[in-house]
Amino acid sequence: QVQVVESGGGSRQPGGSLKLSCAASGGTFHNFGLGWFRQTPGKDREFVAAISKEGARTEYADSVKGRFFISRDNAKNTAFLQMNSLNPEATALYYCAAVPVAGQGIVRTRQWQYDYWGQGTQVTVSS
Repeated sequence: QVQVVESGGGSRQPGGSLKLSCAASGGTFHNFGLGWFRQTPGKDREFVAAISKEGARTEYADSVKGRFFISRDNAKNTAFLQMNSLNPEATALYYCAAVPVAGQGIVRTRQWQYDYWGQGTQVTVSS
């Protein structure tokens, strides 16, 4: 059974930075495409960033491009989301998701494309 666990959430003032981590176990981590999504109360969960299984290709939501950066360390079975220049609109519950993918360079950006989800980690940005 694949388990996905997020960590690193917390509170920051606008302009601050935060780095989230995503650990996946129970499967072959280097075969997983990974993604980050976020959700606020009353809104649909939305795509934030995704990375291919070998880490060579990434995709970002327009709202976070140039501020958020996704990466992974396959040797440590962990992915990361570095969030810089945070604004209050970044306040949300952040989810990490994983899906086995066959080839390199494949990036999944839709929720329905993912098989495994974590429980989420809360990020709050306020002054």
